Amino acid sequence: MKPSSVLSDSLEDYLEAIFHIEKAKQAARAKDIARRMNVKSPSVTGALQALARRNLINYSPYDLVTLTEKGREAARDVVRRHTVLLRFFIDILDADPKEAEKVACRMEHALPSGIMERLIGFVEYLSSGGEKEGQDLIEEFKEYYDRVSRTADD
Repeated sequence: MKPSSVLSDSLEDYLEAIFHIEKAKQAARAKDIARRMNVKSPSVTGALQALARRNLINYSPYDLVTLTEKGREAARDVVRRHTVLLRFFIDILDADPKEAEKVACRMEHALPSGIMERLIGFVEYLSSGGEKEGQDLIEEFKEYYDRVSRTADD
């Protein structure tokens, strides 16, 4: 079982935000998290308390927030799922990046782990630099989709 699998979607989003802030600044502050997630401070406080109870973050009020090793592992899992979905939507399906970001954020929580792992494998296969056939398949799909969508518009 993945460390993040027992977390709510919201707590996974907080872990992801802390991960990115910590990567940029070595530690996060509640106000950094609130700004990144576009939420109010009381929401952040509640989430930080919940994550601290699960030993996923080091937290005490008015202090810096850092991920524990267990929290970092869970955050990496969330970030990996998000990144793969985003790459799939943008690089393979040629979706609008803003729309892809929103959808990836929702789907990273919704897909069952077995399907997510298969999708990760598929995206990694198609995107790998050494797989000429994978890149060819992506380009063929884009051409096919453009052709079919133009026909549907006529």
